Order: sequence, then structure tokens, then C-alpha cells
Amino acid sequence: MQPVGIVDFGSYLPETVVGPEFFHDPDAPVDILANAPLFKVPATRHHVAPDERASDMIAKAAAPLFDRLGRKPQADVFLTNVLLPDEPFMGIGAQAAHELGIDPEWIVDLHNGGCASFMYMMQLAQKIMADGSARTALIANVQNTAGQMFAQSEVRKHAHAAVPGDGCGVAYLEAGGGSPILGVVKRSTPEYSVDLGLSAPDGRKYWEPGTGQTDIWFDSEKQKEVLNRGNSLVPELVRELCSELGEEPSDIDVLVTNQPNRIFLRNWRQALRLDKERHFDTFDRFGNLYGAAVPVTLDQAARAGELRDGDLVVMSGFAHAGDFAAAAAVRWTGAS
Repeated sequence: MQPVGIVDFGSYLPETVVGPEFFHDPDAPVDILANAPLFKVPATRHHVAPDERASDMIAKAAAPLFDRLGRKPQADVFLTNVLLPDEPFMGIGAQAAHELGIDPEWIVDLHNGGCASFMYMMQLAQKIMADGSARTALIANVQNTAGQMFAQSEVRKHAHAAVPGDGCGVAYLEAGGGSPILGVVKRSTPEYSVDLGLSAPDGRKYWEPGTGQTDIWFDSEKQKEVLNRGNSLVPELVRELCSELGEEPSDIDVLVTNQPNRIFLRNWRQALRLDKERHFDTFDRFGNLYGAAVPVTLDQAARAGELRDGDLVVMSGFAHAGDFAAAAAVRWTGAS
């Protein structure tokens, strides 16, 4: 397999910034944990505009990336993961490619992988590029549920609605260039996929007419089990990856994970014995960005000069109720 590396990252955060007051419900009982550091909701998060499409977000994240590189937008492979597709029948890749003015040979709209999909798409791009027929790839993660699903008048009263934020992160990959991908590991446990889904008060399917607002549903009877999975999956995958690379977790210079809440972030750091300075996150500024958290956070770090040449950068995340998890590593060489 020919070596593939990440040339650079890009990100886009919608213009509208929302504070905790947006989610305040005067009739809700007082939450004694609301101001505890680990449970306090993010100070800010971004919400998509009503007419903002996922393809718009991808184009706004990718265009500045190509400008920085001094290149005309181009990609042989284009992979996307959009949490809330704008249309159920069509993927978003073709529309985003049209907005960017690119004509990839491969367009794949990946709808699984969730918060671990960025690492999954890195490996998928490697596989597609393995025979040398494709030399460049653009991968994009879009999180767009915060300003749409979680901003609904009734849903936003629920405690979980205040945690997500919207944003898009992209990465440009090139054969033989950029920061080389050292390895990717993943774990799939399909039996856990039934522990999460969409729900409406009247029990309808998402496409059926009815009453009430659609929200995300977790199996409440398995809540402790899901939390235990989340706590263990990321450290386990990171250790497995490090072992394959002949490294120790202590050798990690930068760790970036998905960012469901501060508790997971703290527990993952402690499990891997990494100090907070090496575990980058944007949770307090942007909230839970789901699959977009990894590329958005890495783009923010790259723009701030926080990634140094030679850094071992490890990315990891788990999806949904734990049905999928992945970790990946690159040796950072700076943007080309």
C-alpha cells in the first residue's frame, strides 16, 4: 500500500453562537449538578442557520484549506459523513463537490461510523488509493443537529440538548505527502447498534406524519452499560494502536478524541495517563461536535501553531452507544 498522509485540515463553524440561556426551561426542577465543573454545559456552541445545508458547510471548510495550499480545489476521492442528511435519498457528496468545483472519481457518503467516522474515512481513503490510481482525497465530517433537531422548542428543554454544537471539519490527504498515516485500528460491535435511535412522542417513523418533535433516544435500561463502554473503548483502541506501532501511550504528543462531555474526556486522559495539555479539545467553545470534533479540533490546533513537527498525533472516538470505535495516528510534519 502506497503511503498516504494528511496535508492539512480545514474547519467551519456557523455564524450563530448560542449560550446556555437558549436552553433554559423555567419550569424544570433545579439541577444541583448544573454548575459542577464536570457537568456544566459549554459556555457557547454554534448553530446552523435554517437554510444552511451540509454541502455549504463542507465548501466553507474546504475552500480556505485549498487557498492556504495555493491549489485549485481538486480531489480524486471525496468521502463525507453527515450526521443529519438534508435529504434522505441523496448523499451530500455530489452537491458539495459541485459547490467546490471538483469532479472526484470516487464519491462516497458514509452514514455509519458516527463520532469515530473521521478515522474510518482515513482508512477507507487509504484503501481506495492503495493501487495508485487515486492520489488525493478530501474527507469531511458535518455535525448539523444542534441548530436543527436540538433547537426545537420542546427538545431544547431536555438537558442533553444544550451539549451539542454544529460545525464541519475536513482533511486533505495525498499519496506520498503530508503527515504520514502510521496506522488505523477499529472495532465494530453491531449488537450495540439497537441501543440508540430516533424517537417521537407518538412512536411514528421519522418519515411519517404525526405530532411531537423528534429526538435522540437511548435505551435507559442500558445507560450504565453504555457509559462503561464509552469509558473503556477509546483507551482500549488507543493502546491497541500504540502497541501495533511499537509505541507507548506515554509517547503520544497530541491526543484528540470525540468530545461527548467533560467526564469522558477526563476519564480517557486518566486511563491513558496523559496530562490535559496533551489532550486537545474544543468542548468548552464548541460543545459536542460528534464526528466533526476530531478534524475541527486539529484544524484549530494547526492554525494556532500547537502542532509541532515530529509530534505523534493520535485520534480516537467511539460512536453512538458503542457499536463502533476507531483510532488513528499520524506523524505530524506541518502543512505543505
